[in-house]
Amino acid sequence: MYTLKPAFNADNSMHMEAKIVRGVYPPVSDHYSQELRSLLEQLLKHNPTERPSVSSILEEPFLSCRIQKFLTPQIIAQEFGHAFLHKQPKEGVVQGSPVFFNFLSKLGLKKFYPNKLTLQSLLEINRNSIYDEAVESLEKIPWCFLRKLFQINAECRNCTQLSNYDDDDDDDENNYLFDFDLVTADDSADNKVNALDLIVALFLCAESLLQQEMALKMTMCQFSVPLLLPHGDNSQCSLMLWALRDIVKEWCPHDLSESRGFVEDNIVQANIPFFTFVRLKNCSLSKSQVLNHILSRGQQNHNIFIHRDMEGGELKREIANGLVEVCWYLPCGKKDLDIFPGPVAFANLRGDISESLAQFNFLYQVSTATFVFLDKVEENEHKILTSLQDVKSKLFLVVNRKDNSREDMMSVQTTLKELELPNSSVKIKDSKVNVAEFSKKLCAAIKTSLPEETATLNIVNMHKIAVELGLSVDENTSEKQKKAVEEIMVDIEGRSIPDYKKQQLPFQGDKWKKISQLETQECRLKSGDSGLEQYKSQLQTKKQKIMEEQSKQKLSKGMKSFIKTLSTSDKEERDFFLKWMKLKFNTHSRRKLSELRKEFKEQCEKKDKKLIAKLDQALIESSLGVEHYMREMGLIYEFSISGSRNTANEISRLPGLAAEMLLDGYPLELLDGNASNIPERWVTDVLTELHKKVGGKRRLLVLSVLGVQSTGKSTLLNTMFGVQFPVSSGRCTRGAYMLFLKVGEDMKHELNYEFIVLIDTEGLKSPDLAELEESYKHDNQLATFVIGLSDVTIINLAMENSTEMKDILQIAAHAFLRMKEIGKKPVCHFVHQNVSGVSAHAKTITDRKKLLEQLNEMTQIAAEMEKQPSITAFTDVLDYDMDKNNSNIPGLWHGTPPMAPVNTGYSEAVADFKKNLLATVKTAQSIKVSQIPEFLVWIKSLWKAVKYENFIFSFRNTLVAQAYDNLCKEFSQWEWQFRKEILSWQTEAEMEILNSDNEADIRTWSILVESKKSQMSEKISSEEREMKEKLTNYYEKKDQNVNLTEKYKTDFFNSISSLAKEINNSVNNKLDCALELKISSKKAQDIQKEYRGGIEDEVMKLLSACKHFTLSDEQLTQKFEKMWTEATKNVSGLKERNAAASVLNQLSRSFSNQNVDEKFQNITDLKEIGKDPFKIKHEHTDSLMEKFKQLIRLGELQNIADSVIESCTRFVFDKAKTNTDYNDSFTRELLEKMDESLDKSNHKINAKFEFDLKLHICGIASREFLKMHQKFLSDKDPKIQLQKKKTQYLTDFLDLYEERDNCQRKAKHFVQFCIKPAVEEYINRSLGINIVDEILTGCHSAEFSSRSFFQYNIQRELLQKDDFDSLVKFICNYEIYVKDWIFQQIQQQMSENKTLCKLEQKNLKVIVDKITAALEQATNGPDGFQLPDNNESITELISNMRKNLIKDISISEENEKIALFQIQSTCHPFINSLKMSIKDLKEQFQEEFSKSENITETLNKLPSNHRRSFSSACLVVDINVHFVKFPVRLEAKITSSIMQLFIDHKVLVDTGMMTVISWLTHCVQLIYKVNVHSETEILKESGILTKTTPSTIQTG
Repeated sequence: MYTLKPAFNADNSMHMEAKIVRGVYPPVSDHYSQELRSLLEQLLKHNPTERPSVSSILEEPFLSCRIQKFLTPQIIAQEFGHAFLHKQPKEGVVQGSPVFFNFLSKLGLKKFYPNKLTLQSLLEINRNSIYDEAVESLEKIPWCFLRKLFQINAECRNCTQLSNYDDDDDDDENNYLFDFDLVTADDSADNKVNALDLIVALFLCAESLLQQEMALKMTMCQFSVPLLLPHGDNSQCSLMLWALRDIVKEWCPHDLSESRGFVEDNIVQANIPFFTFVRLKNCSLSKSQVLNHILSRGQQNHNIFIHRDMEGGELKREIANGLVEVCWYLPCGKKDLDIFPGPVAFANLRGDISESLAQFNFLYQVSTATFVFLDKVEENEHKILTSLQDVKSKLFLVVNRKDNSREDMMSVQTTLKELELPNSSVKIKDSKVNVAEFSKKLCAAIKTSLPEETATLNIVNMHKIAVELGLSVDENTSEKQKKAVEEIMVDIEGRSIPDYKKQQLPFQGDKWKKISQLETQECRLKSGDSGLEQYKSQLQTKKQKIMEEQSKQKLSKGMKSFIKTLSTSDKEERDFFLKWMKLKFNTHSRRKLSELRKEFKEQCEKKDKKLIAKLDQALIESSLGVEHYMREMGLIYEFSISGSRNTANEISRLPGLAAEMLLDGYPLELLDGNASNIPERWVTDVLTELHKKVGGKRRLLVLSVLGVQSTGKSTLLNTMFGVQFPVSSGRCTRGAYMLFLKVGEDMKHELNYEFIVLIDTEGLKSPDLAELEESYKHDNQLATFVIGLSDVTIINLAMENSTEMKDILQIAAHAFLRMKEIGKKPVCHFVHQNVSGVSAHAKTITDRKKLLEQLNEMTQIAAEMEKQPSITAFTDVLDYDMDKNNSNIPGLWHGTPPMAPVNTGYSEAVADFKKNLLATVKTAQSIKVSQIPEFLVWIKSLWKAVKYENFIFSFRNTLVAQAYDNLCKEFSQWEWQFRKEILSWQTEAEMEILNSDNEADIRTWSILVESKKSQMSEKISSEEREMKEKLTNYYEKKDQNVNLTEKYKTDFFNSISSLAKEINNSVNNKLDCALELKISSKKAQDIQKEYRGGIEDEVMKLLSACKHFTLSDEQLTQKFEKMWTEATKNVSGLKERNAAASVLNQLSRSFSNQNVDEKFQNITDLKEIGKDPFKIKHEHTDSLMEKFKQLIRLGELQNIADSVIESCTRFVFDKAKTNTDYNDSFTRELLEKMDESLDKSNHKINAKFEFDLKLHICGIASREFLKMHQKFLSDKDPKIQLQKKKTQYLTDFLDLYEERDNCQRKAKHFVQFCIKPAVEEYINRSLGINIVDEILTGCHSAEFSSRSFFQYNIQRELLQKDDFDSLVKFICNYEIYVKDWIFQQIQQQMSENKTLCKLEQKNLKVIVDKITAALEQATNGPDGFQLPDNNESITELISNMRKNLIKDISISEENEKIALFQIQSTCHPFINSLKMSIKDLKEQFQEEFSKSENITETLNKLPSNHRRSFSSACLVVDINVHFVKFPVRLEAKITSSIMQLFIDHKVLVDTGMMTVISWLTHCVQLIYKVNVHSETEILKESGILTKTTPSTIQTG
């Protein structure tokens, strides 16, 4: 019957009966109202008991109102009875007029009345919030309006009718003979609604927070907002004080225009003149239209008030009569644009005053002046007007005089006469005057009515008047929360905000900032005088002390009240409380900031620099809001958990409370921008609680925005999602905040997410930070962290220019090269603001292409630095499409603020951008869907990586980073050239000292050494100047972007000076050692010379005795043996010193200030100590902890001891390999090394442990030093040396007896015993430098070109080896591991293509050529002529050779005397024989080199200082540099190794076992911890044997 169509239709009766039984019928068209369709559904219920009765149908509001509207009371009583006519609403049912409920039902809003429509529901991401779908039914009109309003779209008031509505629509569906719905309603009722009715209905259905949000966004659109809102039953109206509380405006009155000052205030608290516009019943002039003309002069005409000539404005109002709207005119300070010199408020009463007398009386009392619009005055209206007081000053009549309206004007005259109004208070509009011209007259009248003094009444003060007149006030329900906030703020008056925060919010003060600085320094260690480990220990001690102080900090009175109120309130009360806090603190902050700005401006004129700096800092610190209390709450929890505070009270419940607030739409501070730190425990526990509350698996889409400060990035997010991130609040809110938005059921499947996480950040390149040193480091860290967290990042740019963000994007791309391995590839969108041209996108294609090319170039540079050659483009790191990922958005304001509305083009563009962005997300394959636990882990991991990363964040962009890296490579080469030059010179100087005249005294040698030191100092100064000149020239080059590293120039010059000083000290020590070696060698040679002379005398005596007899060789040998035995029986060896006693003496001296004499007296033989492995004992620790914890402590000590022993033992072995005698300085160096190693351990060492460890190591050293001393004695012992030469003397004796020519043999002996050892020593000495040169210039040179590459290759190989023992060695004995690694690299590279053999051959050729050249020079005497061919010339020949080779090799004089003993040859034959022997020697060496395959043996022959030269050339790495990136994978490696142990032993790894493995991994990390904490820290960190410890471990 409703549709004039049968409900059940079929081909035959059987099918029809089946349909009726099943209740199947075609759906009713959306053309019919929701109430009608709902009623139809109930009437056709399959179960008859569920169908409504006739009486219940008649009680439906949409029917009862029509009955009362279209039927007379008599017919109603006749048809339905008097009971129906006088029926009262049931108790508990919301009262309201039938018309009102019918209107709500028509729009589908009935279920939300009263105040049930929440802000949170509108923030939900659903189809309505994304897609601008056509309004096909009346129920969609409110949601279309709200969607556009939240997008700040001024067109929202136009979506009040159906999209497909057409007055001439002749659709068959409407041509019914009897359409119940259409007949019983106005023609337009089911097709469109009046915008004012819609606004009133939405405000009545909205909760208080939503009312505030709606009012705020309406003022941004420059719409009028409700001041007095009529109730649904028309019985009363409410003053919307609370709804207007959140509106803050800025304006510039003319009295401040010259000083360029401004006023910023909450609009309800501002004392502004208040003008009211009302009308009488019979008024044909639209006051709203007139008001719009008044307020829009000088601006493009804007419809602030809805009027009859607007779209939908002609519709009859159903529920909006009695509504009072208000708007504010705010001047911009420009007299040619401003209408009024100061702010003015305008109120507009809808409907005539007779129907809304309460509203009119209120308005008249609070108004500066009231303008009454009328055509004529009726009797009841006359009574109302004449009953008013102060009419002469407050009442203006605006008369619309129409043609042929004499009777109407008479009624006006009567009223004017009785009111006695002056002519100036009456404004008459003739039909000949248009509205625009008439508006000027009214504007002039308003100006004359403006009070000379500032108005004293504001909307807040209207509260009392409203209550007196019987009006309700919407904020009366929140008085309790208001008082709670006032209690918190009681201590703030009369104090500066920084002082207040120090007292009431102490946890976020200087101590929290200091902790953040210490944590950053701990991650980015810089060695100081005390060494890295000691420095780190100092940092940890400081941090622990501050944290203990923080954990003992008492809660302030304000924080106690804040936490208590939050914890004990329900959601509504909590919302009111937080909103009151925001309002109160913002008001106070604005007032304080205004005072500070005024004072700052005055001081700038006085130019007091100190006071200006103080005020500048005060302006930065004078921000105070809810976010500071929330931060304080988080830090209270953070330090309570880490400290000893009992958290089983309300503090332990704070994360759950914060999680509820997140779900309610409140942002959570993720990164504290003031301290540049994250309270990790707080954020972790809040998100964990959130995970529980949302029921486990919930997929997240993380979206962030980055941009330069004041480019509108927060406004962009607010417009996109309807949220309220702070914008232009006058405070500098720093850091990053995140907000969770729920995805609606209708979009979950389509988007594949349950929540969208918005991250808003502080503006980059902030002026507050611009003057700070390396402020770009802060921006780079923030950008990297935020982009790293995000799945989608919006890069917000001012206009088409992207230069400002390019630097930061380069750094971010550089950092994300390291993250690509784990599949993180954020989507990147560029938004260009203030770009409105239709051709902008097409015209800027070249700019976009150029930007992408530059980013690609920077990415390639970064990839090269990061050793990732597969990365070739910016799009390999961030997901970016040049066309699709660029959006242009027009300017925000349409006109000149503060009266400019938001540009509709801006809102539309942002809405399109949001839709396209989410569409991109649906198809983006690079986005890895994460859930809350994964997101949490990623936050912590990424923040850790950002904290540890120091190098790349220190530079403005990748070009600077590359320029710095190139400079480092050049500098490394210069440094090696410097070292190599001085090392070569040092070697020559050492040779000169060792080859100096043996007949000279020690003083002469000392003078020689001092002269060499002086020469060396000049040489180093020369090399230093040359290196500095190279650096200067490098900076003068125009290529390689060297100008970008200008700020590091001084650092490099300082490094050169430090290098010169270091080399100077090193060479001085080496020259002193050469002098000591010369002295000790001279002593041994003198003894040898004495015994050699005696032996030679005996040989000659024997020869003389045997000359008289003819003897065989056998007989001669027997006589020689007898003589030798007799001659050498009295030859004594060198006296052996007690090396062990010397070592023990040095050890005793090092403990001279400790009471350990008795312990030393009990040591009988130091050589017997240290043979067994060193074991830690319980007395080695002072700990009083329980047994298991003490075992952990002892385990750490054992590792420390093993590390120190291994390092010191290597030092001893290196010393023992040298061909020198033992010296006490070796022991002193060893003891210094032990002290240094123990200091670096960062562990509390007791005296017993130190004594036993040093004694153990000295025991090892005593044995090795004794062997070293014995070898030296063996090499220099006269008896041994004579015994070695016995065969040579016998041969000489036989040749002399037989008078054989011994020229060739003597030459061969000279080469074998004098030249060969010197050549071998020269080759080994030069080989070290050659190897370094080959490594640094060969095909693998890039691996050692800079410290970063060196570190990279070590760590990459370690991760690839996947060897647990190597991992432990790397962690515990890093320095040793690196030295072994270097040695392995040398072995590997020297074995390639017989490189070592080639280097040896090269050195052999060099020295043989030098010897040959020296021999040629030696054949000439002082006069330049050839030496005579006699026996005596041979001595001169050898002397000349030695002089020519004094800087190259050292020829032993004793070996020379023995080799040339009684040579019978003349000089010239000897020279020829010598040349042949040298040639043979060269061939002998060449054959040995080519056959030698033992590279290790060759390398071990190198001098120890040359073995260390390679480490120096490789930039001897600091002990803790390797922990920059390594810990990220450390835990995974340890876990993997332990897992393998279980697998190898066939242990079933189940869930329980995984818990054990996880715990064991944690223990391993503690045991093998490089960053060794104090005992207390480790036990706190480990949580050993807590209730969460696996039972398996507890049992064990």
